[in-house]
Amino acid sequence: MKRTIVFLLTACMILLSAACSSTVTDKTGTATNAESNESGKSEASKSLVVYTAAATDVMNVVIPEFEAKTGIKVEVVTAGTGELLKRIEAEKDNPLGDVEWGGTVPVVVPKQQLFEPYTSKNDSAMIDTAKNTEGTITRNNIIPMVLLVNKNLIGDIKIEGYADLLNPKLKGKIAFPDPAKSSTGLTHLANILQTIGAEDENKGWDYVESLIKNLDGKLISSSSAVPKGVADGEYVVGITHEEMASAAVRQGSPVEIVYMNEGVIVSPGTVQIIKGAKNMENAKKFVDFITSKDLQTLTAEKLNMRASRTDVPAPTGLKEVTEFKIVQENLQKELDNNQVWLDKFKDLYTSN
Repeated sequence: MKRTIVFLLTACMILLSAACSSTVTDKTGTATNAESNESGKSEASKSLVVYTAAATDVMNVVIPEFEAKTGIKVEVVTAGTGELLKRIEAEKDNPLGDVEWGGTVPVVVPKQQLFEPYTSKNDSAMIDTAKNTEGTITRNNIIPMVLLVNKNLIGDIKIEGYADLLNPKLKGKIAFPDPAKSSTGLTHLANILQTIGAEDENKGWDYVESLIKNLDGKLISSSSAVPKGVADGEYVVGITHEEMASAAVRQGSPVEIVYMNEGVIVSPGTVQIIKGAKNMENAKKFVDFITSKDLQTLTAEKLNMRASRTDVPAPTGLKEVTEFKIVQENLQKELDNNQVWLDKFKDLYTSN
C-alpha cells in the first residue's frame, strides 16, 4: 500500500512539473521546452532574424546600436531584395525571418501580402512621401539612384548620365544589377523609362537594348556586388544607389558619385515585418528603432544616409536634392508594369 502511495505521489509530481512548462517552436521548427515565469508567461524572446540587402557598413552601425539599446541579439541574412522576397515567399508557412530590411517601394509593395500590418509609432514624423500608406511598408530613408565611377580607370571617358554608358570604350566594364534580383536594378530600369523614354517608352527600350549590348553579357546578381566591383577595379562604372555609393566613398575607394543628368528617381528604402514572424514584438521594436530620430541622425552623420524624417538634416558631403534633377517617380505605373518590364528586359538580354 505504501509503495502504491509513493508511486502516485511521484506521478503527480511529474504531471505538476509538466504543467509548469510549455512547448515552444524555435525558428528552425524544433520543439523545445520553455519554463514559465512567475506570471505564467514564457520569457520574452531576445532574438531577431533580419533579412537585408543593406550595405555592410550600414549594418555595422545599425545592428550593434539596436542590440546595445534593446539587449536583443540579431541574426543577419544578406542577399539582394529580389532573392530575399523569394525566400520569404517560400518560407511563408514557416517564417524563418522576422524583418525584411531593404528594397524600394515599387519592388516591395506588390509583395505586401508577405508582411505583417504594422505602423511605426514614428510614422507621423515622416515626410509626406515616406508615410506608411499601405499599413505594411515603412520607409526608413530616402535613396537617390546614381552611377558610381572608378576614378583610376575612367581616363578621358566622360560620364554624366545614362547616355554616356553607351560609349564603346565601356563595353564589358559596366556593372548592372539584374532587375529580376535587385530592387536597385529595377528602379534604374524605371528611371531610364521615365527619363529617356518619358515621351515615348520605345525610345527608352531602344536605349536599354543598346545598354545591354554594351554590358557584353555581364549582369550582376546582387546590388551589393556593384560598388565592390567598381571599387576593386573590375568595372569602370556601376549602376547603384546613393547609400551604397557613398559607403564606397567613405571606405576610401577611388570612386565618385554621378547623379544622372537625364534625371534621378529618389526612392525611399523600406523595412517591414514578415507575416507570422516568430519574434514579432522584437520586429516591431526594430521598425520603431530604425525610424527613430536618434538612429536616423546617427546614420546621417556616420553613413550619409538621407533620413525619411522631417526633423533630421541632410547629410554633409552629399549634394542637396536641389542640386540635381529629380524625376517624379510614377509609382502606380511601376506597380502596374514591373513584371512586364522585367519580362521585356529578360527577352532583350537573352537575345543579345
